Amino acid sequence: MGEFTFVVEKPCPICEQTTRVTKIKSRMIADKTDEDFCVHYKNFNPYLYRVWFCEHCGYAADEKNFLDSRNMPARKRKIIRDYLEQKKISLEFTEERTVPDAVAAYKLAIHYEELIDGSLNTIATHYLSMAWMYRLRGETEKEHEAMRMAAKKYDLSLVKERYPIGKMTDNAVLYLIGAIYYRLGEFEHAGQYLSRIIGDGRARSEDANIYKKARDLWQDIKDMTEKPPATKK
Repeated sequence: MGEFTFVVEKPCPICEQTTRVTKIKSRMIADKTDEDFCVHYKNFNPYLYRVWFCEHCGYAADEKNFLDSRNMPARKRKIIRDYLEQKKISLEFTEERTVPDAVAAYKLAIHYEELIDGSLNTIATHYLSMAWMYRLRGETEKEHEAMRMAAKKYDLSLVKERYPIGKMTDNAVLYLIGAIYYRLGEFEHAGQYLSRIIGDGRARSEDANIYKKARDLWQDIKDMTEKPPATKK
């Protein structure tokens, strides 16, 4: 057992064999939270462990979807099973993951979600979690690449999917896209998404926390981008 993790056994929703998965203990201490909700913890990176995978067949999903996959429609389950019958997915279980281990798991989870025309919101969230993982390791180029993919998928999700999804509202997604572009230094892009929240009268009461975050971040952008008045000679 690790200081921050422990191993449990769960049935795989695809091959139905019992597989080991790593869960995170709840006693982590947070240092700070970034604009896009990335939480920095002391001496630990939980984003390494967000995706579970079956050590037997290679199916992968985040914890909630891994467990909920038992309720997956038979047609979609068959698509994944047929795919895995033709592929040999080799992922060795280790309690303590490296970044390459986690990246492989995230990419598999994204692939399976795309294979069954699944949730764009889920795919976007996986990309954003990958970005956070790279951020905590200082791998900026890979972080930005994953952030751009997250923004793209969240944007598409707003068009094609009905919100709320879980606890996430459409305003929360708009804010996240704005926060992503803010961190990428694309302030005009960021402002366009944040202003959609600020300009929505319902958001102030229905999504008060998100509204405040959007307003504060929009003001930060305004302060940074406005030119100071010319000094009189």
